[in-house]
Order: sequence, then C-alpha cells, then structure tokens
Amino acid sequence: MATEFGSTQRELLETGASALYDAVVDEGRIAEDDPRIVARGAQREAFELLVDLGLLILDKDHRAYLPVDPTTVQARVVAPMGQEAAHLLEESSRWADAFGGLGQAYRRSLGSRHPVTEIRGIDNIRRFLVATVDDAQHEILTAQPTLGRPAGSLENASERDIRAVQRGIGMRTLYQHSARRSVAIKEYVAAVSQHGAQVRTLEEFFNRMIIIDRLMAIVPGAEGNDVAIAIHEPSLVAYLADVFERYWERARAFDDRAESTVRDVAEDVRNMTVRMLIEGHSDPASAKRVGVSTRTYAGYIASLKAEYGVQTRFQLGYAMGHDGHETAGHDRD
Repeated sequence: MATEFGSTQRELLETGASALYDAVVDEGRIAEDDPRIVARGAQREAFELLVDLGLLILDKDHRAYLPVDPTTVQARVVAPMGQEAAHLLEESSRWADAFGGLGQAYRRSLGSRHPVTEIRGIDNIRRFLVATVDDAQHEILTAQPTLGRPAGSLENASERDIRAVQRGIGMRTLYQHSARRSVAIKEYVAAVSQHGAQVRTLEEFFNRMIIIDRLMAIVPGAEGNDVAIAIHEPSLVAYLADVFERYWERARAFDDRAESTVRDVAEDVRNMTVRMLIEGHSDPASAKRVGVSTRTYAGYIASLKAEYGVQTRFQLGYAMGHDGHETAGHDRD
C-alpha cells in the first residue's frame, strides 16, 4: 500500500472507486479477470486505488479480490496525514517565531536609522500594527475617533489588544463621547476591559494615534487612512504622550453609568455643538470633530433651535451670543 495520498486520490475514492467498492461488497468479490478491472478496463484506475488503499485484497485460492472493512484501513491512511499536519504546524510555528525575531530587530533599528517611517497600504498598516503591539513591553496608549472604525476592524483589534493586556501590558484608550452610542465599540470595550484595559471618552479628541512604550508613535498620514507614519524621534513621541495624558485626565470612564456622568456627557456634547456653531465650522467638519454623522449633528442643531425657541441658525447664533455662550466657548479653550 502506498504511504501518501492526496486530493486527487480522495476525489477518485469519493466517485468511481467508491461505486466500484460498493459493487464488490454487494457481489462479495470481484474476479481478477473481471472486464471492469483488467488492463484498459473502464474501472481499472478505481480498482488500482482500492488495492493500493488496502480496501481490496487478493484471494489467491479463488483468483478474486475480496472487500476489506474500511475502518481497519482508515487509520493506516489517515494517521500519517495527521502526523504530517502536526509536523507542518510545528514547523510553521517555528518559522513564524524566526521571522518574528527578525521583525523585532528590524523595527528596533528603525528608530536609529529613520526617525520617521511611512507605511503605505491598509494591509501593510494592519500587519505593522499587529507586530508593534505584539512587541510592546510595558504600555500602549491609543486614541481612536468614533467614526471610520468598521465592526470587522474592531474584532481584529479586540483579538490583538486582548493578547497584549493578557501579557501584562498596560493599555489605555480614548474615544469621543459619541462612542458610547456605538454597539460595536461597546462590545470591543467590554471585551478588552475585562482583561484590564482602561477606556475613557471626552467630547473631542485629535486624530487616531497609538503610542508604544513611549518609544514610538503611529499617526495617520496626511494623504488619508491608507498611509500611516511611525515616529521614533524621542522628543516628538514624548510630546504626543504628554498631549494624550492631558486629554486622559479630562476624560470620563467609559463604564461609568452614574446619572451624573450621563448628564455631564450630554452637557459636554451640547457645549461642543455650541462651540462648533459659534466658530462657524461647516456641518461635515463639525460632525467629524464631534464624532457623529452629519445627520446626527443636524439633529443636535435642531435640538438647540428648539431649546432657544428659534427657527434659523442666524437666530440661534444671535440667541446663544446674547446668552453669553460665545465668551464661555472661548474661555473653555
């Protein structure tokens, strides 16, 4: 019996060879000179496979082939495949470890050779993020805008980030208040929080950012989300970490459901909307900074109109200015 079988033999077993085997079982045996299995016979190839597998054995006394119970043959055929699969898995794991070590050395050397590195392409950025998060030794700080994170990317991030916190890495993440309305983000926060990660929100934040061990910061490129910039320059990384810490102190815990916190979050969003109006930003720009869709932002404006009892934005601006909001908004900055 041959020791190696592949998909070609399996497909033949599932079709012609299986039909021939069933026929032999029904007939009890098949003569070695049966027209179906002789050289150039219609089922010669299927017959040879059955013999090779050990499903048909020759009875020399009767010059015929007898069927063999498949359960006695299966282990001899399948077990070597399982052993080979286990060997390949172990070997692939060792190859991955070897490449992982090379990758760590390469990324460590980037800082000394290139203070700023550009990564292009969503897939390349994703691989780079996974590798750098896995390289983290102490701390990961992340800032994430609410918009633009599909559920699929959150699932990938959840697996990646849980691995990190399970290794004892401290992780803190900032979202905008609007993240509290997202089911996908709530699920992500619940998943990482139970392993020790901390998540807070505030009314506005800067763009996406990840800081690894305060040695490297990753920010979006100016061209869009398919370009990322890895910053290794110590002073700039320290500056970005300081900015993160200042916003972190102002932020509110994501899992804080106290009535006072819910009220304060709503007030923060309202004040941010007022500020955007007073500063004259367009609706799309304002919605992006608040972290909501343009439609949701329009709803915020409509609520303010109702609150002040006005019909137009001009009237709303006048009413808020008369009410002293313009000064309050600038004081807040």
